[in-house]
Order: sequence, then C-alpha cells, then structure tokens
Amino acid sequence: MHAPLHRMTLNRFAVLGRVGMDLMADPPGTRIEEARAFTTAIGGSAGNIAVALARQDAQAALISCISDDAVGRFCAADLARYGVDTSHLRPVAGEARNSLALTETRAEGCQTVLYRNGAADFALTPDQIEQIDFTPFAALILTGTALARDPSRSATFAAIARARAAGALTVLDVDYRAYSWSSRQEAAATCLMAAQACDITIGNDDEFALMAGSYDEGPTLARHLATQGALFTVYKRGAEGCTTHRPEGSFDTPIFAVTALKPTGAGDGFMGGLLAALAQGAPLDTAIQRGAATAAIIVSGLGCAPASPDRATLDAFLRQHQG
Repeated sequence: MHAPLHRMTLNRFAVLGRVGMDLMADPPGTRIEEARAFTTAIGGSAGNIAVALARQDAQAALISCISDDAVGRFCAADLARYGVDTSHLRPVAGEARNSLALTETRAEGCQTVLYRNGAADFALTPDQIEQIDFTPFAALILTGTALARDPSRSATFAAIARARAAGALTVLDVDYRAYSWSSRQEAAATCLMAAQACDITIGNDDEFALMAGSYDEGPTLARHLATQGALFTVYKRGAEGCTTHRPEGSFDTPIFAVTALKPTGAGDGFMGGLLAALAQGAPLDTAIQRGAATAAIIVSGLGCAPASPDRATLDAFLRQHQG
C-alpha cells in the first residue's frame, strides 16, 4: 500500500453531507403514480456511504444536520441501526427539513422525485466542525452537494482544513446535483477548489466535465489532479467501468455484469466498498474492484442502504464472479 494510504488502516471514517428518507414504490416495478404502498429507508449520498462502510466492518460517523422532527429522528435511528455513529448530527428546529426522495425499483425509466425545500443539511456550520477532533479518523469523506450553499460550504472547507491538520486523508465524492446550485459556473469553480484541496477525488464523466469545462478535458483533469498532489483519482465511465489515476500511472477496472433492478446507489456503494477495502489493507487495484462489486450488488438489490452488502456477501459475490 502507498505509504500515505496506510492511514486508511485506522478504519474510522467521518462522512460529511446529507442524509434523508427514501420512499420506494412497492412492490418492486411499481410506478410512483400507481403505488398504493411505499417502503422506507435512509437515503442521501453521505448517509448511504456511511452505511456501506459500516456494513463492511469500518467505523463510520456522519457529520450533518437533521430536522428536529419525526423524519430527522427516523434518519438518526436508521443510521444507528446500521452501526453508524450519530454523535455529530445536529437537530435543526424551525422550517428546516430532511431530504425526502420518492423513487422506484425499475431498471428502465426509473423515476425519482426529490424534495429538498429548506434542506436541513445546508445548516451545517463551521462552529459545528470546530467541535470535532479529526485525529482518530483515517479520512474525511466529503460529498459535493454540501458545497452548494453556505453555511454548509464554509463548514465543508473548514472540515477539510481541520482534517488535514489532524493528519486525516480527505476524499471528495463530487456528487454534483444541479438543483442544489445557483449556477453551473459556481458549482464548477467550487467543486474544483475542493478537488484541488483533497487527497482523493472520485467522480463520473459528467462531474469531471463540469470541473474541467468540457467532456474532452474531463479525463485530462482527472490525470492532472493525480500528478499534482492527489494520491489518486477515479474517473467513472458508467457501463465502461472506471479509470484510476495515480502519480505513477493509471489502470482500468470494468464493472460487474449483473441484472440491475434500479440505477441508484451505485456511486455511494462504490465509495464505501473502496475505502473499506483500503482500511483492510487491500492494494488499490483490489480496493477499486471491491468498490465496483459493492456497486453491482446494490443496483441488483432493493433499496440503497438495505442492499448494501456485508463483507461475507461481498466476498461470496467476488468468488462467484472471479475471472
């Protein structure tokens, strides 16, 4: 393992960003507009990443704000049920609300309707970050949506600075959601600034194109970050797999062929599986493969957090798909 990556073996992660409630039309295959029942689970990129880590025997703590109401309490309780540390969640009173996503278990034409009116997670403040000791953490994982508005944006950059000062690695999931930003230009500049400040950046072709200014320049930016101080970057290309760039070179990793029930949750699972594997001492290429396998299991299961595999399930999947 690359010497700085040895920090990952502390096996304790702070994840900063949103958590919400998912309502999934039931039974699987049902359209939202035709549904008479919904099943619930936690959602949101940071929440899903924290669960994916906890399911694979990593310690994970979520840093966020939740609404001081029944939905916020649902999110905190469900995170705790998965073993995620909720001590850094701050309830926010007034009109702040946790995200609510209505979604479907459909591989084709999957609809998702997301409500983020007065999103509670944007209430995260630098003062809240000042109360956190990052010294015990292997890494701070940032989801880019937290950068979309202040005070959450300032809190996120404060967290990067405090984590780095404590010796923790910093990992950015670009997580670009256009509806959260006032403009594409602001998103591009802010996400690029965060990527340049982090040790690891993971994003898809759309997200690197956003930061680079064009799809042609996206791959170049991913390589450039890896030669200008990043430990590695991961450029995800959907069905074509991903390319991992390190200072000393690059390698490709294919996806695992599965029958997908839905398109959602893959990126969050990829991040969790990758970092959990690094925490267990796996070399980078193996860790990327375990991230890809985690993603494949999640898209072929029901829900995102509920479909997240434990280590035994992931190991069995890899044995079945070996070669």
